[in-house]
Amino acid sequence: MDFSKVITIEDDESYLRQVSKDARKDDPELEDNIKYISEFCKDNEVLAMASVQLGIPKKLIYIKSTKEDSFLLEHVEDEAIVMINPKIIEEEGESIYWECCASCMDNMGLVRRPYRVKVRYLDADFNEKEETLEGFKATVFSHEYDHLFGILHMDIAEKLMVMSVDERHVFRQKEENKYKVLRKTGKYKHPLR
Repeated sequence: MDFSKVITIEDDESYLRQVSKDARKDDPELEDNIKYISEFCKDNEVLAMASVQLGIPKKLIYIKSTKEDSFLLEHVEDEAIVMINPKIIEEEGESIYWECCASCMDNMGLVRRPYRVKVRYLDADFNEKEETLEGFKATVFSHEYDHLFGILHMDIAEKLMVMSVDERHVFRQKEENKYKVLRKTGKYKHPLR
């Protein structure tokens, strides 16, 4: 694992707090940017990554896995979802999960997210897609989406704890600390967006 390439709050928190720019189809670096974020995620134990975390302040998200127990698996199947300029159309319901982030060091936070997210984005070939994400997949996406607006999970967490990776693995295996759906319907309002 080479997390030395990830920008952390210790390195440059102000960089992480910037609003990413829309990616342009005519950007000569875009293909390399997508390849870089894809290869990073494939080679590291992350569920997903926003490109700003790797020094690319463009609206790019790569989703590797949306399975809650991925951290327990020896091999994580790569979903390889590239999202260019994602935009949330609708959010509803509510879930809660103890989130962590490669950019936020050992800071883990209990965060409420929408249970369902309808999102529009461009894929790696610039084809427009519209998709509804539910459950843990909506949580993974919403976490990365916040990065595009300079929002860290720590900003909206109800509780914060400092835990090492090994401590988090043990903590998350306990039933009371797993992902929970609080409600599947009703408007969701993000506290900072």
